[in-house]
Amino acid sequence: MTRRFNVLVFVVVMLLIAAGGMVVWAQHDDEEPVTILGTWTAKQAEQFETVLRGFGIPFRYQGTAAQREVLLSKVQSGEPPDIVIMPGIGELAEYADQGLLKPLDGLYDPQEYGAPWKSTGSPSEHVYWVPVKADLKSIVWYRRGHEPADAPAPLRSWCIGMGDDGASGWPGTDWIEDLVLQRAGSEVYEKWALGTGEVKWWRSDPVRTAWEAWAGLLRQDEDAAERALLTDHRGDPDGNGLLFDGRRGCTLEHQGSFALSFYRSDAGHARLTDSAPLLPGGGKRVRAHEVTGDFAALFSDRSRARALIRRLASEEGQQKWADLANVFSANRQVKPRGGAVEREIARRLGEGPRCLDASDVMAPAVRDAFYEAVLLTIARAAAGQDPDIPGLLQDVQRVQDAQSAQGADSRAAPKTVCSTR
Repeated sequence: MTRRFNVLVFVVVMLLIAAGGMVVWAQHDDEEPVTILGTWTAKQAEQFETVLRGFGIPFRYQGTAAQREVLLSKVQSGEPPDIVIMPGIGELAEYADQGLLKPLDGLYDPQEYGAPWKSTGSPSEHVYWVPVKADLKSIVWYRRGHEPADAPAPLRSWCIGMGDDGASGWPGTDWIEDLVLQRAGSEVYEKWALGTGEVKWWRSDPVRTAWEAWAGLLRQDEDAAERALLTDHRGDPDGNGLLFDGRRGCTLEHQGSFALSFYRSDAGHARLTDSAPLLPGGGKRVRAHEVTGDFAALFSDRSRARALIRRLASEEGQQKWADLANVFSANRQVKPRGGAVEREIARRLGEGPRCLDASDVMAPAVRDAFYEAVLLTIARAAAGQDPDIPGLLQDVQRVQDAQSAQGADSRAAPKTVCSTR
């Protein structure tokens, strides 16, 4: 009897020790720094980390241009970051549908954020991401004192680079998206981005003619097309962006407002204008502006991670981020900083029809097919070949059809892309 009692006591003690160990481990885990994966590197990463340090919450930030691949690797290994910050809403929606994202309900007020960045239009009852940075597209940069003529510009005028550490080709999708938007308007653009209805949008006239206009521009100069294919969109690592690289001889750059960070010490000499009059066959009318954003989402439900999201999404956090890094916020309460150029960007971000970057909204498989088709277009133009636009678009449409056939209708994805408010 005594022996049996001693054994029982031993087992109970061991269970208590194990349980105690688990409690200690859970407490230790919750005390670990919040891990954050984002796209910002170099100076902007330093500025972001300065903002985070002001929150008083321990963190580890990793910035990489190859974020899609890094995130996928971490998720597949079972070690995702606590927080991810990325522009790809379509990708975030897939993670949410797989049950990998934690809802942000109650961590911020979506009504503080302007459309189309805020999470609206989704049939899901939860909010899974918050915009923590906004950027303007549908603009063209030029050097001060070299204002462009109000007419479509030839290929030799354009500073173009397709390269990136991760998703090469997206600068080309920006061209095609802008052409569709300026030529066909926001209603058609939104339906194409979401793949809604019975229309085979990739083979439709608005998309095909926009793509042909861009391919026609590229075919003006095979050497220039080849340089664009082999050039990083940011320019040389130690340079001030493509626009201020005197070796290239180009005078215009079709880039978002984030290009100011590429220009570094020359940023004060950069000026912007609306893209519509300068696009090939784009027409002079500005129908809408394409916009983009960086969205924060939670892969863990740790209290520290939730607290950091709350602080970052708050008006105070967004204002600090805007002030320190001279970036723009989708939060309506945040006041932009900077000079005349920054005020022009802020004005366009806050008025008129605005549409989210179409490829950012698309399902990852469709987006990747879009990137590949763009790279094939420019490669064929550089080789003096017919780009075969109908064939390329048919290939992308097949990917879209396959997504639909698999019932890949995301509940978390937004159902609207454009907004006038």
